[in-house]
Amino acid sequence: MTDAAAGQSWVSRLLSRKAGWMLVRNTVVSCGVFAFDLALLWALVQFLGMDKVLAAALAFIAANTIHYSFGRTWIFRGTERGVASGYAYFLINAGVGLVITIGLFAAMLRWTPINYLVARTLVSVVAGLAVFLLNAILNFRRL
Repeated sequence: MTDAAAGQSWVSRLLSRKAGWMLVRNTVVSCGVFAFDLALLWALVQFLGMDKVLAAALAFIAANTIHYSFGRTWIFRGTERGVASGYAYFLINAGVGLVITIGLFAAMLRWTPINYLVARTLVSVVAGLAVFLLNAILNFRRL
């Protein structure tokens, strides 16, 4: 967190232009890695016959590893966090996202007739925003 951010309220930092542009960059990257995630999920289920929930978890982890490299160099540029520790925190935050994603995904598959790819898309919005905030505030300390 910068010295200027230290004096600002949480609300003003989250509603700032800086946060908005980071969210825009994050959304661009997220859409790309999410497309990869869905393609991998589809391939694991269709070609390997893998369990849908297990396949969703594996695809999620692969996509988040790619997301970290973009997060470090473009989304949260200027971070002073070390590469190794940043990756460790990113994976912890991704773990939070994974719990949200898989929990909501499994619930939607069990209690709704929604197609598994549509369900995965819907839960990604909630998980994605949570992980963005964790990374922006706690990991890369850019808000």
